[in-house]
Amino acid sequence: MRRIILPVAIVALIGVAFWWMVLRPSPKNDAWLGYIEGESIQVAAPVSGSLARLDVTRGGRVAAGAQLFALNAVSNEAQLRQLEAQREQAQAQLADLESPRQRPAELGVSRAQQEAARAEVERTQREYERIATLAEKGFATRSQLDAAKAARDSARASLRQAQASEASGELAGRQDQIEAARAQVQQAQAAIAGQRRTGEEIAPTAPVAALVQQTYFNAGEWVPANTPVVRLLPPGRIKIRFFVPESVVSTLHQGDGVMISCDGCGDPFPAVIRYIAPQAEFTPPIIYSEDAREKFVFMVEAQPQGDASRLHPGIPVEVRPK
Repeated sequence: MRRIILPVAIVALIGVAFWWMVLRPSPKNDAWLGYIEGESIQVAAPVSGSLARLDVTRGGRVAAGAQLFALNAVSNEAQLRQLEAQREQAQAQLADLESPRQRPAELGVSRAQQEAARAEVERTQREYERIATLAEKGFATRSQLDAAKAARDSARASLRQAQASEASGELAGRQDQIEAARAQVQQAQAAIAGQRRTGEEIAPTAPVAALVQQTYFNAGEWVPANTPVVRLLPPGRIKIRFFVPESVVSTLHQGDGVMISCDGCGDPFPAVIRYIAPQAEFTPPIIYSEDAREKFVFMVEAQPQGDASRLHPGIPVEVRPK
């Protein structure tokens, strides 16, 4: 009898174990697993330099417009002064081209010479007419008439020269030279504006109120160009990223509401689905599920509603449909 009971008991135990491990229904769990993620803002300077000061601390909060850090501004200020000097030089060159070539006193001399030449023309003209009248009556020789005519023509030439000298003194530079000088002034002004903008960028302010996630340099250290110095996390940049199986993804849509719960987050809070990945991917190794029979999942992102300051990136969460 004992020989019969023992094999039966062994078979029964094997059957119970098989049912427990294979045939037993899994406990229903409609939660999807995921984690909190933050889209940070990396703040850097466009040029290299020594970090003059760091105005924030890691883990602290900054208001919009608050100073974050500043690089040493000595080289930037020197470059700005050089550009301002180049602008003044270009402006002086433009003013010189647009102004008369001669000074007012020199123009006065030219006008006086012109008046004297005009008086000489009148005198020689009268003298020529007198000699011509005498020559007609036979009281003046041909040589005297020619000399009077030559003196008159010479006076007229002197008058034309004086007039040309005055006109030349009043003329400004050639138009093409003036346009080139104006372009140099505009170029210098643009360079100054760019340098001033660089001066603002080496001492940036917080674009929004945010949490200071990380600082990468200390005061006095050399900061390469375009290297982040501070990392900020605005509350509005926190999102929930979770993964759903293929059998569920077709039931979700952008704008659907879900409920989020996590350890230490307090009561479950609502979130709205903003993105559903169009392609499947393998289950991430950091996502654990008791019912992880599906190897392919779809990534979904949701935006938490209300105050997100209590949510910290990296914390695992459970997501359930509303």
